[in-house]
Amino acid sequence: MATGDLELVVFVGPTGDHNDRGMAGAPIVGRELSRRLRLEPTTVGDPRPATSAPWHHALRDARPGLFALRDTHADIMSRGHIPILAASRCAASLATLPNVAALRPDAVVVWFDAHADLNTPAGSTTGYLGGLVLSAAVGWWESGLGSGLAPDHIVLGASRDLDPPEQALVDDGTIKLAAGPHLMDLLDRYVGDAPVYVHLDCDVLEPDTVPTDYRVPGGLGLDDLGEIATRLGRNDVVGVEVAEFEAAAPDDHTDYAQPLVDALAPLWARRVSAPWDTAL
Repeated sequence: MATGDLELVVFVGPTGDHNDRGMAGAPIVGRELSRRLRLEPTTVGDPRPATSAPWHHALRDARPGLFALRDTHADIMSRGHIPILAASRCAASLATLPNVAALRPDAVVVWFDAHADLNTPAGSTTGYLGGLVLSAAVGWWESGLGSGLAPDHIVLGASRDLDPPEQALVDDGTIKLAAGPHLMDLLDRYVGDAPVYVHLDCDVLEPDTVPTDYRVPGGLGLDDLGEIATRLGRNDVVGVEVAEFEAAAPDDHTDYAQPLVDALAPLWARRVSAPWDTAL
């Protein structure tokens, strides 16, 4: 199977993690993507013990890995290729979204996450770095990794646990939200035929679908995710990233990665020269 202009990156560095399972989970997704796409991954970052540090300490410690990810990701996009990223945590997107803004300003970032990640350091009640990602990419605070993403080029997908300031951004139309029973219709309205950069935080899924840190009821099922990927895959997909997939408990031998990758496969199906073969 030729994969043309797809390139696979696995980010395993720390980003203020609450536990070590995300740094262990990203390579699991990366191995499944590598096996199925027949791509050799580029691994970025060095795992370190989780510290649950507040955002400013977490960002300081994460910057070396995030700078390396930013440069790797930018190189892929600058050559007109498509990054497929398996990341430990969604805070890795501090490094990737500014590249999208700079190199594909026509693209809509579709952010599938139970949370909006639009808090700023001044307004965050938790101090968790992962909750500040989209606001940094827009430029509402300075991460040191870049910004430039236009708010009207963000669509939240299936987000359902928003803090009041984040909900206010949706209510006043600053940020679009596609959620609820009309999610697909809203995606059609907000995305149209624009190029898309797709982010999946695994907590957007119904709890227990895959191992992940946060459990927010009312999430997507894998069939829902497959339908969404099929719809967005009709557009020009300029990048895909999967974050917050955790390694399962040692006594749980369920293969969670394969059905997740199956559901996402329509996002890059047009970029491979043979049908997606679930038997590989």
